[in-house]
Amino acid sequence: MNKRDDFLKSQKILRLSTIAKNKTPHIVPVWYRYSGKKFYIGTNTKTEKAKNAKRNKHVAFCVDVGVKSPDIYGVMGQGDANLILEKTKVKSIAKKILLRYFDSLENKSAKELLDDTDCIIEIIPKKISVWSY
Repeated sequence: MNKRDDFLKSQKILRLSTIAKNKTPHIVPVWYRYSGKKFYIGTNTKTEKAKNAKRNKHVAFCVDVGVKSPDIYGVMGQGDANLILEKTKVKSIAKKILLRYFDSLENKSAKELLDDTDCIIEIIPKKISVWSY
């Protein structure tokens, strides 16, 4: 595995940019899972990000860390988003995402988030840039 993939698997927040109905960027911090080729974000179909991704598959993303050298590192990119709606697949991926943030799915907040998740935004990167200082 390379430094970029290790970094993306270790970080916790991805900033996702979708294109809103009025054609402006809509940027939100999200929890995610990185598989080495794709990003997965659990959400609800009623959210703005899910509606935007359904309407326009083009998205951008950024994961970064550090405000002081030598620990400045980041990854940004552009790609296409697909909405995964098949219930069994959604719950399976959502559990994997939530276990990155909670020790157990028995946590009250984890249960609520899992219950509220009815879709997964799958991002297939088309362009990725890395910076390091």
